[in-house]
Amino acid sequence: MKILSHTGNPQSAIRNPKYYAWIGWIFALIALLLGVVVLSLAVGAVDIPLRKAFFLLTKGQGTPEYAILFEVRLPRILLGFAVGGGLAISGVILQGMFRNPLVEPYTLGISGGAALGVCLNIVVGGADVLGPLATPVCGFVGAAGVIFLVYAISARRGGIRLSRLLLIGVMVSFMASSLIMLVMAVTKTEDLHGIIFWIMGSLEEPNPFLIKAVLIISLIGMLLSFIYAVDLNTLSLGEEEASYLGVEVERVKRAIFIIASLLTGCCVAVSGVIGFVGLVVPHLMRLLVGGDHRVLLVASYISGAAFLILCDTVARVVIAPMELPVGVITGLVGGGLFIFALSRKSYTF
Repeated sequence: MKILSHTGNPQSAIRNPKYYAWIGWIFALIALLLGVVVLSLAVGAVDIPLRKAFFLLTKGQGTPEYAILFEVRLPRILLGFAVGGGLAISGVILQGMFRNPLVEPYTLGISGGAALGVCLNIVVGGADVLGPLATPVCGFVGAAGVIFLVYAISARRGGIRLSRLLLIGVMVSFMASSLIMLVMAVTKTEDLHGIIFWIMGSLEEPNPFLIKAVLIISLIGMLLSFIYAVDLNTLSLGEEEASYLGVEVERVKRAIFIIASLLTGCCVAVSGVIGFVGLVVPHLMRLLVGGDHRVLLVASYISGAAFLILCDTVARVVIAPMELPVGVITGLVGGGLFIFALSRKSYTF
């Protein structure tokens, strides 16, 4: 009877008090996201008060402050919104599919494939052929290659065994990491810096087309994931039980895997390897809003965006005017938050 409450009468669902609690949490997270955006716009190596920012928006075009605000900080915020939200919902749906709290978007080797593609691009000088699009294109090709390889090996007789998929993904990730170390060992010193900096992750992307593309892909991925929210709730009972309840288990697993993998590949190709967002954010949101994917997906997307934008702001100001890779901040902050979430006695996956 519990599972029927997820798909029952809409009118009775509206009268359920927990839906009002969900709405409250969503509005609170939206307010948090807006606060983080305002903070990110205002602070940096050059502080710009919020009142002055509104003035620059209307009458400050052509000034240095306007360029800093709308050509440097705002694009980073938009990219942080897209990448943070995309990685967070990828973590949610993969953890829901595998029913494993340690699974994250990078577990299946997607980040390793993207990093290998970028490493090879830097070593062979792909920028001479593709220009500024060389790094994201090669990163996505590497990620897509790993996605295809893991899926092709894991799929047997039209079905996907989750344990097999996870183990193959982990092994492919280790192999990709070994190949990256091999490339780094034989590459030139000037290329080594670019490889290391990209692997640490950054939201410093000057190409407006790439930012818009990742933002659109991220929002589409969110909508597609939400379509499978009820199926993810049912899968939490186990594949056999979900099949008895009418879920086309293999079709749902295939769709979820493709959505999460392609979304992660697009995010990593543009921003580099930014860890912990897809692992810690879903855990914190389960602690706040519960495990129902209808609210968990939305809450994780919003909080993932806020988390990455805030970490990027810290990375910009902590040793200003120099800048830390955002992956360093997400690792430190995310690791602490993850330990906090697991230490809560009331927390269960």
